[in-house]
Amino acid sequence: MRVATTFSVTVLAAAGIGHSVVTSLDTGIKRVDAFKDMKNRPESGHGMNVLLVGTDGRDKITPEEKAKYRLGGAPCHCTDTIMIVHISEDRDRASVVSLPRDSYADLPAHVDRNTLKQHREHPNKINAAYAEGGPNLTVRTVEHMTKVKIDHYLEIDFLSFMKTVDVLGGVEICTARPLRDSHTGLDLAEGTHQLNGGAALQYVRSRYIDGASDLGRMQRQQRFLAALIAKATGSGVLLNPVKFRDVTRTLLGSVRADKGFDTGDMLDLGRAMRGFSPSSSEFTTVPLSPQGQIVPGIGSTLKWDPVKSGKLFETLRDDRPLAVHRNRSKATLVGVSPQQVRVQVDNGTGTPGLGQRVDAALAATGFQTTRTPTDVPGAAARPAVRTVVAFDPRWDRSAKALATALPGAELRAVPGQGATLKVIAGTDFRAVRAVRAEDVHQGEFGAVTGDEVVCS
Repeated sequence: MRVATTFSVTVLAAAGIGHSVVTSLDTGIKRVDAFKDMKNRPESGHGMNVLLVGTDGRDKITPEEKAKYRLGGAPCHCTDTIMIVHISEDRDRASVVSLPRDSYADLPAHVDRNTLKQHREHPNKINAAYAEGGPNLTVRTVEHMTKVKIDHYLEIDFLSFMKTVDVLGGVEICTARPLRDSHTGLDLAEGTHQLNGGAALQYVRSRYIDGASDLGRMQRQQRFLAALIAKATGSGVLLNPVKFRDVTRTLLGSVRADKGFDTGDMLDLGRAMRGFSPSSSEFTTVPLSPQGQIVPGIGSTLKWDPVKSGKLFETLRDDRPLAVHRNRSKATLVGVSPQQVRVQVDNGTGTPGLGQRVDAALAATGFQTTRTPTDVPGAAARPAVRTVVAFDPRWDRSAKALATALPGAELRAVPGQGATLKVIAGTDFRAVRAVRAEDVHQGEFGAVTGDEVVCS
């Protein structure tokens, strides 16, 4: 009886907290009429499509935070991030498609919200839709380009992003190489890091880490979302009414949403997704054509591949997965994909068949071995005690990835050796450690599941 009573009180308390969340947040969420007077819209598909837009919002951040996280300058009132988040009809899968902000777009006819002038349909970058026509024109442009009906609109700014990460207690991010960006101040060494809200903002904003620019930034944003899902589901936020209330209040207290997406819908969605895990999510970027397009007065834009992008959005409409969902094997992150590393294996001992074992094990984890291991002359009389990775210094990153797969191996630079790395197996060899690159793209749409990009 005491156990039953305690359980009943707990359930009632949780229900009370849920009700208080709804009543308090319904009045706190800023509303936008994202679907006003919209006509000739795409047909509804299966599942739910949310257009998630990240805006500047630096005008709400303190001067101290601006200085610390390199957020100087005037707010641009533009969209830094545009994503379609598709929630499957059975609530078992979330598919996230990033739309590059520099994508070529034909903006539909509209009234400019700044000048109040009527504009005909005209070419521009997709993020200009928000600057010229706000959420409404952004939704219209995305629907026009994707033929995917948007059910709800959510807009999050810098401040709410930082606060939400801090309420969650930070998010864990792994990197197989140093990440430095002088523009945002991001400076992460190779390894695992617990990022607070400000550092997380630096991570998702950085564009000048390498030559990948905005495309690399979108990959980091997707990796961060996967880590955020891992933290929310792994820390019990969705199961703990108090934590759920705090995170929901923080997140929704400074977002803007369409009028039809009330907190009741959001809480129902949260409850339905309590069984979510990183493997329930998948991420990709809309496929791009090799060449962009120059728009007079606008500059260079990115063009979507008409065939591949069409099939991608058709898959979303049909509520089908974008990535190959399978159990992920534990693997250590490396900076170069094993599939890009060519390896010759030599048996440096007198142990018969050791070369074949090492060759097969490296091939099984993805390395491009020659499949023709050889025996080092005289190794039977003077066996190598330690396994060696011999490499040309020009391929030092590949050598580091290979050495990670061979715990305890010695790295030995051999200038002029060329692109093929050499492994001389010693008597210390025990097994090959599984390794993987940070971005292993799967399937037709280059999608990855969340469990493939979060920390092991």
